[in-house]
Amino acid sequence: MQDPPNSTHEFRLGQRVHTSGNSTRIGTVKYVGTVEGYSDTWIGIDWDNAEGKHDGSLNGVRYFHAKSETSGSFARPKNLSEGISFLEAMEKRYRSNSTKDEEDEMYVFSSSNKRVSIQLLGESELNDRLSRLEELSRVSLSFMGVGFPGIPGQISTTVPNIKELDLSGNLLSEWKDVGIICEQLPALKALNLSYNLMSPYKSELPLLKSIRILVLNNTGVDWEQVELLRLSLTTIEELHIMGNNISKILPVSSSSMVQGFDTLRLLNLEDNCIAEWSEIMKLSQLRCLEQLYLNKNCLSSLFYPDNGLQYHDSEVTDCKPFQNLRCLLLGDNDISDLASVDSLNLFPNLVEIRLSGNPITDTTRGGVPRFVSIARLANIQILNGSEITSRERKDSEIRYVRLVVSRLHASPEEIKQHPRFSELKNFYGIEDQKPLVGASGGPRAISAGFLSITLKCVGASMGEKEPLTKKLPATTTVGKLKFLCESFFKLKSMKLKLFFQEEGSPLPLLLDNDSSSLMDLGIGNDSVILVDEVS
Repeated sequence: MQDPPNSTHEFRLGQRVHTSGNSTRIGTVKYVGTVEGYSDTWIGIDWDNAEGKHDGSLNGVRYFHAKSETSGSFARPKNLSEGISFLEAMEKRYRSNSTKDEEDEMYVFSSSNKRVSIQLLGESELNDRLSRLEELSRVSLSFMGVGFPGIPGQISTTVPNIKELDLSGNLLSEWKDVGIICEQLPALKALNLSYNLMSPYKSELPLLKSIRILVLNNTGVDWEQVELLRLSLTTIEELHIMGNNISKILPVSSSSMVQGFDTLRLLNLEDNCIAEWSEIMKLSQLRCLEQLYLNKNCLSSLFYPDNGLQYHDSEVTDCKPFQNLRCLLLGDNDISDLASVDSLNLFPNLVEIRLSGNPITDTTRGGVPRFVSIARLANIQILNGSEITSRERKDSEIRYVRLVVSRLHASPEEIKQHPRFSELKNFYGIEDQKPLVGASGGPRAISAGFLSITLKCVGASMGEKEPLTKKLPATTTVGKLKFLCESFFKLKSMKLKLFFQEEGSPLPLLLDNDSSSLMDLGIGNDSVILVDEVS
């Protein structure tokens, strides 16, 4: 550290600041005072990006506790900024001449935390439009260093027509400041406050009756804060609260269920720490809820109440749980049981589900392939972001029935694990395949007929080889098929691995069990098998 001249800047604990000249490097003031061995006042900062020098201690002396071993550092007051006002940021962003590098870095955060570049207009058209701030309806002030509202009343007279406002990555922390800004924007319908570390809710917010979309990703809010905000957000339709370490849904009312939010259609709880499905069930009485995003949590199972009418102690309602839910995203959790998958059939209006990234869909960890998921989910129209066509559903359900049939002879009790098996078997008129006795006296399975299989070489050193379509017995094993491929494509010196190219699935399925037959794997007619080499 160096000893620059004294500064008259005053900072307070908990204040949000950024490095002077760099509004994207943001941190929280954790210490104000002297540092042993150095003169005058130093500011201890815990940086959001963890790019500091220590954990709050220096030369064996503890000054503050940073969130990580390298997120803390000390800075002179003159090297820090407490931010600018809302209108100063407007002037800087929309009326100053930006360099090409600055324009390339202009982006907003979407509600899913993805950077979306801003498309700039032609220079003359842009300057003409931006010279009249009062006409702007969509404004991005992301990472502009906004720290406070500014002079009361000026926002409403300068930019009265803002409908969508991105304030992500600024220095706002007090809800009263957010309220002052929003109160002066009567047309505001969408507000993004992501990456502003919000202080606990203390004072009453004004009625924000116009806001339909609120994004609070990575703001540090918990569900208790959300419940208190509910009273101000009377017409909220979308609420995004990703990345806030939420583990519990704690209703503030006497009810064990979340009440209110009568207009909420989309709730985004991705990238949090919710581990128990019972916490999610507290949201089941939100009658307008159509989309619930729970990707990247810690859920290991889910269920739907048996009677379909109620879920909570001593509280009875005639509203079915999640009665209007159409989209449920559960990707990248820890769901590993088929009972959880089957329970999705009980949701009355569910048509879209995401299960990718869970053990239950990872075939390398004992999960099931896409066709099994489709067959078990009767009403789902979109699985893992991919639409299920009528042909894919039919093929999947037939493959699934054949797969179960092939297993029931060895384990008849397994039928209990397949709730839709009898329904599908009867619907498609698939007969049982009874075991016969072979010449040696042992049982052998009756052939399910021949399948038309297209084989495609994809190995880097296999050369250009035309795909081959062959009629193969459904009882052909993976090991046998590898042997046949060596012959078909003259690949005697190569060790092969086979993949099933499943319709609608982004990645092919590795066929890693040489003893499994095509019928066991549910591979149907007109399927595609990729032939690769073991590296």
